[in-house]
Amino acid sequence: MISEGSAPTSSPPTGNGSAARNGLLRALGSRNYRLFMGGQGISLVGTWIQQIALAWLVYTLTRSAFLLGLVGFCSQIGSFVLSPVGGVVADRFNKHRLLIATQSLAMLQALVIGILVLSHAVAVWHIVALSLFISVVNAFDMPIRQSFLIDMIENRDDLPNAIALNSSLVNGARLVGPAVAGLLIAAVGEGICFMINAASYLAVIAALLAMRIAPREKPREDRRIWPELIEGFDYTFGFAPTRDILGLLALTSVAAMPYSTLMPIFAVQILHGGASTLGFLSGAAGVGALTGAIILASRNTVLGLGRWIPAACAGFGLSLIGFSLSRWLPLSLLMLVGAGLTMLTHLAASNTILQTVVEDRWRGRVMSFYTMAFMGMAPFGSLLAGSLAHRFGAPRTVMLGGSVCILGAAVFAARLPVLRRLIRPIYRQRGIIPEVATGLQAAAEGGTPRQ
Repeated sequence: MISEGSAPTSSPPTGNGSAARNGLLRALGSRNYRLFMGGQGISLVGTWIQQIALAWLVYTLTRSAFLLGLVGFCSQIGSFVLSPVGGVVADRFNKHRLLIATQSLAMLQALVIGILVLSHAVAVWHIVALSLFISVVNAFDMPIRQSFLIDMIENRDDLPNAIALNSSLVNGARLVGPAVAGLLIAAVGEGICFMINAASYLAVIAALLAMRIAPREKPREDRRIWPELIEGFDYTFGFAPTRDILGLLALTSVAAMPYSTLMPIFAVQILHGGASTLGFLSGAAGVGALTGAIILASRNTVLGLGRWIPAACAGFGLSLIGFSLSRWLPLSLLMLVGAGLTMLTHLAASNTILQTVVEDRWRGRVMSFYTMAFMGMAPFGSLLAGSLAHRFGAPRTVMLGGSVCILGAAVFAARLPVLRRLIRPIYRQRGIIPEVATGLQAAAEGGTPRQ
């Protein structure tokens, strides 16, 4: 187990060349990453269309806040239970082939639910079962995809930019998908939304098949999964920066991320709208998130991101409190723009710091715990939010979640000086701190860089 004061070490994945390599889209210089972005961009629009359609379908079938929370729980619980196993699988086997398999299974899920809805045979238990299925698929897909990112980048200096561009893609799709979903639901119903999502997976599968991935050294496969899980846990949670970053993510996922689960209630009961209102609300969060991703993509260094994490988390909490108090659609949209921007900044900054301090051979397992903190804790939040909203109302539930975020950000900010001291030796070794990379030790010691 790594002690609190020790840092994971590995061969340097980055160098000080990143400071000289500018450009918002510089990671697109890698062919495989360009393919991934093209295919994933189409697929993600379909995914957001399905998410809005699913929430609307459940709400129109049941009018139950609790069942909204239950479906949210089922769609993400697999990430909590199985993501660590997915991380071991990612570290053991060919990530490229595994991603093709997981994306194909996700396409199958969308196709089945689309057929059920279009044939008027869908029931709540179908939605619950298919949500559980996709949660298992995502438990493997997320850590595999996160750890595969570095395999698509030809220059590792571009990794932070690639992470930010990927976040831009996700949230650009979040901007387009919900708006399209709202129009489609009103015009042709939810079933077509699911079929469109199923078709969109063909784009990312085609992109994966077109990639040329260099063969890598095959890791040992003669060990059982459990010891590797324990080692991955010790590596991740034995180092205070990774532990604290993941802890704040988990807290946010439980307390505040489920606000999106309650969005249909805000759209109908609080703002007196319909499916199009739901699309506008989700799209507003996407506008903010896309803005945050672009800001992060324009940065040429990871230095300073540590300060962004608590600031963004507190901003997320404040935005949610403002949203919970609003009864006017324009103000609600403005609050969700702020929520999307700060949420994305928190997630992407955390992801970038984790990816820059982790050793390659642990990458899949560390990112599985990132998935577990971000996605795996969310189902408990969804279930809790549904129960609290049923008892106390959706606005009070969201306000409570925002308040917890602010409290967690304050605790993390108080820990930040300790975390900087632990991360600094890793950044020195890898040449991320330019003064040290060029041998100017005195300059580095005289003006302490901030992680």
